[in-house]
Amino acid sequence: MEVRKQHQIEISERSAALENLSDSVDKNRAWEDIKVNIKISAKESLGLHELQQHKPWFDGDYLRFLENRKQSKMQWLLNPKQSNIHNLNNVRREASRHFEKKRRNI
Repeated sequence: MEVRKQHQIEISERSAALENLSDSVDKNRAWEDIKVNIKISAKESLGLHELQQHKPWFDGDYLRFLENRKQSKMQWLLNPKQSNIHNLNNVRREASRHFEKKRRNI
């Protein structure tokens, strides 16, 4: 409960400066200022939370396989020939095997 009150006080202090804005100030700029003030006050009152990496198997190889699969699918969509279908199926199969192997090893 104490953290909540502290956060509310910090937001109200930071937004007090925004109340004096004139109509000539850009609304987008005012909104950006509000967002920044809320983020800063949240960081100060609540602290920074470090995210844990839940998927250690998701790495550069994984991204490379995903991109390769995406490119093969785009080729097939643009030109649905039989050779592109075979290529897409081969790339999908190779990617799936790699993904399963990677997940099992970790």
